[in-house]
Amino acid sequence: MAFKPVSDSGVYLNESVQTAAKILVVGHFAVGKTTFIGTMSEIPPLRTEEVMTRAGEQIDDLKGTRGKTTTTVAMDFGRLTLSENLVLYLFGTPGQQRFVQVWEDMSRGALGALVLVDPERLQESFPVMDLVEQYGIPYTIAVNRFDIGTHHEDREIREALDLLPETPLVSCDARDQRSSANALIVLVRYLQSRLT
Repeated sequence: MAFKPVSDSGVYLNESVQTAAKILVVGHFAVGKTTFIGTMSEIPPLRTEEVMTRAGEQIDDLKGTRGKTTTTVAMDFGRLTLSENLVLYLFGTPGQQRFVQVWEDMSRGALGALVLVDPERLQESFPVMDLVEQYGIPYTIAVNRFDIGTHHEDREIREALDLLPETPLVSCDARDQRSSANALIVLVRYLQSRLT
């Protein structure tokens, strides 16, 4: 199916008026981006994961990552049809600072970003949020609630991340399709509200 560009905003239309939106799934190292895209993609997701090496242990902080053995080295990609008129193309970025150059290319044409955060490692989200804001990409925060750890109230997370009142905040489990879909729906509704 061929899409023709409408604008540089990442929105494309075909003859049946189907809109395709480029959405970034971003977050710090080992927050669950690859899992999220794998959970949500209706096609087998493209993954560029490699086994972590001993050399990488000196660069990537594995504290709090619970058995992480692979890492994304380029991007993840998935597709999700929300309705007959709206298709999301999900692009997952690597979370390590050394891959920050990938951001410039991946951010082109992105309509919005879902920023995954780990409530136990909120401070690691700041560089990612800085990049999203630097590129002017509207975003929603999705708190990836893992099974263990203390529970933080949304108010505490908003305060810790210094979010604007209008920035959506939603909880999800990247392994669970229903809660992950809800996070994407919150983002899409937020993006739609900015267009009206």
